[in-house]
Amino acid sequence: MTLDQLSYLVFGLVVLIALVLDLGLLSKRSTEISIKKALYQTLFWVSLAFAFFGFLWYEYGKAPAIEYISAYLMEWSLSIDNIFVFILIFTFFRIASDHVARALLWGILMAIIFRVIFITVGVALVERFHWLLYIFGGFLVYTGIKIFTVKESDEGFDPGTNPVYKFLNRFLPIVHEDVGGKLTIKRNGKRFFTNLFVVIVMLATTDIVFALDSIPAVFAIVTESKQRNMIIYTSNIFAVLGLRSLFFLLKGAVNRFAYLQQGIAIVLVFIGLKMLVPLVYSSFHMPVVISLIVIVVCLGGSVLYSINATRRQARENDEI
Repeated sequence: MTLDQLSYLVFGLVVLIALVLDLGLLSKRSTEISIKKALYQTLFWVSLAFAFFGFLWYEYGKAPAIEYISAYLMEWSLSIDNIFVFILIFTFFRIASDHVARALLWGILMAIIFRVIFITVGVALVERFHWLLYIFGGFLVYTGIKIFTVKESDEGFDPGTNPVYKFLNRFLPIVHEDVGGKLTIKRNGKRFFTNLFVVIVMLATTDIVFALDSIPAVFAIVTESKQRNMIIYTSNIFAVLGLRSLFFLLKGAVNRFAYLQQGIAIVLVFIGLKMLVPLVYSSFHMPVVISLIVIVVCLGGSVLYSINATRRQARENDEI
């Protein structure tokens, strides 16, 4: 067994055991996850991701490990934008709070499958058509500028006008209710899908939209390592697996991160420019440590600024 095969095996076993513990044995079918439990589960997934970072450093050395943790932090921060949209979806379809955890479980598992397919296709295309990286770079710069100029993370997203929802509503018999947490229900001898089924599909497909930003960004971060494919897969999957617990942890505090978008936008523009510079200077090379520093400073700084701005606004409201 090669070292790469061993690494995939370790990753697969860790994820499988973690899924059984966190998403299975430790979570009842219909229950609302408390903030305390969500915090423990979030720490659990983050700890696993950093443990894999240690494994990569031990087996492959510093550079691949830093590329992995940079990609993971990028994906993890972008996943917070997913949460803003997820909250809108659950609110729009009026899903009972004790069914949200189950919907997130299935939606995230579907999202992982779609991401694996998306990454596999992306890797194959980039290996065959290297110039696609420059298109990715331009797309990231454009996306970063667009995100920076939008005041609200959920602006422009309306679940009722979403193309996926329209497609499902047109071609499937749907009962627009949350029927006791069931995915389907039989009425008058006919099988209908419920709102919970629609929500699960929308969670998975919405993640694909976010992957259009995040996966090209990871391609730009992971440039030096021979283990590029493994790093892209593992960083993405670890970030997505932590989405459910992160949702329950942040759902009541989304307004506290009002400026996180701007931090993400700056990082996307930085990564996009990093991909485009070789078009002008072919010998250009940026150490991955610099990318990691920029990601940590921008994301951490935007979170701290958001928290301080929220506190300052609260004090001003109290004075009034």
